[in-house]
Amino acid sequence: MSLTNKLIVILGPTSSGKTDLSIKLAKKFSGEIVSADSRQVYNGMDIGSGKITKKEMQGIPHYLLDVANPKRKFTVSQYQKLALFAIKKIQNKGKIPFLVGGSGLYIQSIVDGIIIPEVKPDWKLRKKLEKKNNKELYSMLLKMDPLRAHSIDKDNSRRLIRAIEIVLKTKKPVPNLKAKSQFNVLEIGIIRTQDELKKLINKRLLKRLKKGMIAEVKKLRASGLSFNRLEEFGLEYRFVAQWIFCNIRSASIAKYRKVFQCPFTYQEMINKIQKETGRFAKRQMTWFKRDSRIRWVKNYKESERLVKSFMSS
Repeated sequence: MSLTNKLIVILGPTSSGKTDLSIKLAKKFSGEIVSADSRQVYNGMDIGSGKITKKEMQGIPHYLLDVANPKRKFTVSQYQKLALFAIKKIQNKGKIPFLVGGSGLYIQSIVDGIIIPEVKPDWKLRKKLEKKNNKELYSMLLKMDPLRAHSIDKDNSRRLIRAIEIVLKTKKPVPNLKAKSQFNVLEIGIIRTQDELKKLINKRLLKRLKKGMIAEVKKLRASGLSFNRLEEFGLEYRFVAQWIFCNIRSASIAKYRKVFQCPFTYQEMINKIQKETGRFAKRQMTWFKRDSRIRWVKNYKESERLVKSFMSS
């Protein structure tokens, strides 16, 4: 394939250092970056999602940040269309697109050109499923479609419900249909030990709290996002929202506090985020390890050698 068809993917678990690595490589190899993060697409979700700042971009253009309203669902299909457009735009400029992130399905939609099932929302079914908790939803999906169940975020009710909806409507497992890839792809994965990742996760969380993550969640809430919607975003947004909810002094919501296992302290909130983020990182690695094409690296030098070889091939 020609140079214009080349695409470099930088992936790995949360907190592994994808942003820093991608900036260094993009500067070295004349590239531009397309985000593959399912929360960074939303406006106003900056600190909790780890969205890169203008200063941190170091002049490297970034795409697929702040392209959606958090009040509305943003689908993989929508992401796929926008990301493909951005990649082609970068290639047409004679630059190398770097697809960077940890959202496995977003990445797969581009790398493998998967066909997203066109199943219209069944609001009646969704309302019925929303009455179930995540454990019940996951149990349902596990019986209906074990393969999808093992790759999904079991604490994300929105994705669980969508997967169940697809299976019920199509009478088949969630499809993983692939079209012929239109890119010559190099996939680079950042590998960390469990201890390294735990330290990075904890350090990053404390930094986000210091930068004003709680104020960000309060601002999102004030803009009209419900507590249930904040829950759907998971990790920091889920537990900060719960902590805020538990500390609201209002008799009208007291009966709902059991849903969030209130009360819990500020430190307990931190502990919950750290623990769940660690679990999330493991699920990400389970997803990525299914792809034998990924070249795992520990540092910049290893990734630089891979890119040099790829660019000259």
